[in-house]
Amino acid sequence: MGRAKKAVLAYSGGVDTSVCIPYLKEEWGVEEVITLAADLGQGDELEPIREKALKSGASQSLVADATEDFITNYAFPSIQANALYENRYPLSTALARPLIAKLLVDAAAEYGADAVAHGCTGKGNDQVRFDVAIAALNPNLKVLTPAREWGMSREETIAYGERFGIPSPVKKSSPYSIDRNLLGRSIEAGPLEDPWTEPLEEVFLMTQAIAQTPDEPEYVEIGFEKGIPTRLNGQTLSPVALVTQLNEIAGRHGVGRIDMLENRLVGIKSREIYEAPALLVLIQAHRDLESLTLTKDVTQYKRGIEETYSQLVYNGLWYSPLKAALDAFIVQTQERVSGTVRVKLLKGNAFIVGRKSENSLYSDDLATYGADDRFDHKAAEGFIYVWGLPTRIWAEKLRG
Repeated sequence: MGRAKKAVLAYSGGVDTSVCIPYLKEEWGVEEVITLAADLGQGDELEPIREKALKSGASQSLVADATEDFITNYAFPSIQANALYENRYPLSTALARPLIAKLLVDAAAEYGADAVAHGCTGKGNDQVRFDVAIAALNPNLKVLTPAREWGMSREETIAYGERFGIPSPVKKSSPYSIDRNLLGRSIEAGPLEDPWTEPLEEVFLMTQAIAQTPDEPEYVEIGFEKGIPTRLNGQTLSPVALVTQLNEIAGRHGVGRIDMLENRLVGIKSREIYEAPALLVLIQAHRDLESLTLTKDVTQYKRGIEETYSQLVYNGLWYSPLKAALDAFIVQTQERVSGTVRVKLLKGNAFIVGRKSENSLYSDDLATYGADDRFDHKAAEGFIYVWGLPTRIWAEKLRG
């Protein structure tokens, strides 16, 4: 591929991505490194991060405010798909990767870079998500992965950075590896590598411990338009405001914690702790609204689509042809998924206790067992005969 002249580096402000800047220049001969930090609602103060990149040798330090894009174009389609990897993880971290990849590719085009770079290691999922997404968006860009190839220990990485004026961490670093955005937090490593070890309360930030949650339930009403959440307790909110407020409400009741053994794309099992209060509640509410507004065959067929969709996102194939085809199917199913879902929050649980929609397929006079029942009970005999006919013939043949 040849040597890269100018690279746009995905930048977090941590040790690894900071060391990537001089490493790319000194060891790989990159003439200019531009950093890009993405604001995805993680709550960090990004100005110090921007300044640190410049002090570490970046020629330019970019900050992209992408929170609204993240929720509108990545989180909400995933909610429409009820996406839960292995039926548990709502992809809060994975959904950020195709967006960051797009920001890198767009910045490379704007600033005339011939390469993009990231600080992912060779053991995780993110390296795959970045590399494949970048290739899908611009296969002509070089993808530089110094942290995957430099072979330095944590101590050696810090020492390398100090040679170029990058300060070492001033305090003992946390044993945990944490990633955060507006959709949630992922926590791994340290004591959590033992699957038998219960997570300490110190690892959680978005969700209250059950002992500290209110003793009385709180009810929230979530309104959807064509599968997109638009209202909270009757108030129309922007995507970012809705997720922010629901995070706070659900988190206050301890809702949104996940502790799971996850099958990584690279073939190993990883113990992961997640917090995703709003995202989990929204998926649960959306799925319930679909049960009211979609026909039986569409509802049941869509479950398989959702499983495939979740695997595609987790495996870094957001920009793949199959994902695009599934998107078209999902959007079509959402045409009538509008209405309101009532959720009861109490002691770490979110219970769906009510749902309503102008597009409801629920018929009172067919479902009732009361005097208003207009179901034709006499029709059941003929239906059962035809429905059971193959079984009856099979049984007769079996018994000779």
